[in-house]
Amino acid sequence: MSEIRVASRYAKSVIDLAEEKGILEAVHDDMLLFQNTCDNSMELKLMLRNPIINHDVKLKVLRLIFSGKVNQLTLAFFEILTKKKRESSLYAIAKAFHYQYNEKMLVESALVTTPFELTEELRQRFREEAARISGKKVELKEKVNPELIGGFILQVRDRQIDTSIGSRLKELKVKFSENPYIREF
Repeated sequence: MSEIRVASRYAKSVIDLAEEKGILEAVHDDMLLFQNTCDNSMELKLMLRNPIINHDVKLKVLRLIFSGKVNQLTLAFFEILTKKKRESSLYAIAKAFHYQYNEKMLVESALVTTPFELTEELRQRFREEAARISGKKVELKEKVNPELIGGFILQVRDRQIDTSIGSRLKELKVKFSENPYIREF
């Protein structure tokens, strides 16, 4: 079975169980913590995917890092996955959990790319614009790309608003290449 399918099924099971126990928000926060920890620690990510490292060692590492920081359900889930030798899928499961959580709570992800760090006022304006486009609450992700020079790129689902100077220059280049004033023989 593909990792995406496995991740999706485990994520759905954990969401259902957490919702049944009334701790969905806490488990969601735990999954975000796990995902952020893996994003900031390539060693942890590689260790979980390494087939040479014993599963008991991986479980000990997970307990050391997350005991006292996550809900008991989340820790029990980590233990079950490790015993089933599926700890290599934990990161994908955490991502699938977050995606399914957003679907359940009607939250849309949006990405804004700018050439500089956003102020709180700009961040709020981008959230409002993305919410207007999607009709849902918005989780705004930010990306800084100095090559844009100016403007921004806002992506919500399959829609993209590109007001960057780079895209304007490309449009101008195309218009100049189609010069209607020069007669070609």
